[in-house]
Amino acid sequence: MRQRPIGTATRGTTNPNRLRRMDRWIADAHGPALRRAGTPVAVDLGYGAAPWTAVELLARLRTAEPRTVVAGIEIDPERVAAAKPYEREGLTFVHGGFEVPLAARPLLIRAANVLRQYDEDQVAEVWARLCARLDADGLLVEGTCDEIGRRHVWVALGPEGPRTVTFATRLGSLERPSDLAERLPKALIHRNVPGEPVHAFLRDFDRAWAAASPYASLGARQRWIAAVRAVAADWPVTDGVRRWRQGEITVGWDALRPNSR
Repeated sequence: MRQRPIGTATRGTTNPNRLRRMDRWIADAHGPALRRAGTPVAVDLGYGAAPWTAVELLARLRTAEPRTVVAGIEIDPERVAAAKPYEREGLTFVHGGFEVPLAARPLLIRAANVLRQYDEDQVAEVWARLCARLDADGLLVEGTCDEIGRRHVWVALGPEGPRTVTFATRLGSLERPSDLAERLPKALIHRNVPGEPVHAFLRDFDRAWAAASPYASLGARQRWIAAVRAVAADWPVTDGVRRWRQGEITVGWDALRPNSR
């Protein structure tokens, strides 16, 4: 008998193009692993009441590796039934949860706006369960964004655990970097308080952004690049100007890891 899906149904709200920033980062950062794989399998975990995010994930990952296949996994069987008409070559929809009920080990699991609706003390267990399902070269991307995809923060994890945190934004909508705090994933959102590393990082980023105000006359992108370059002097920024130009900054997880309680 097949086991009951692990997890609980979330609100399921979504919009087309909501996850485009996350998808493009994945295609760039994880493209080499997709190309190395015999069968590159990706999972859109908890895609919600409509299948748009899974459809878009397939299209974006295929720009990196045309052989990629995507499985949308939902714990609500009615959502799976509603998505079935959208199945096509390379795209399937499956009833399941955090157990990821696929025969193959995925090269990618993307869980966007899922754990935000869980308790903080549940995150480590879910991360461990999902990482254990990954291919040896696999990646888990778990995070949160706003309703129209202007602001994202996500954690990237390998089979061994968390690696990096990425902050991504549409620069024209940004007043200060700490505006992204409202989209911190569940593992970090309650830690944006004095004494916690993520709070110190956002404080330093705001200061760098303020110091870079003379670059505003050249545009928000140039101001962002200048601010990120300043932050990188004190924090382990793991990407470069090519990604900064997209309104992104990626920082090593260990620098932002929450303090033990």
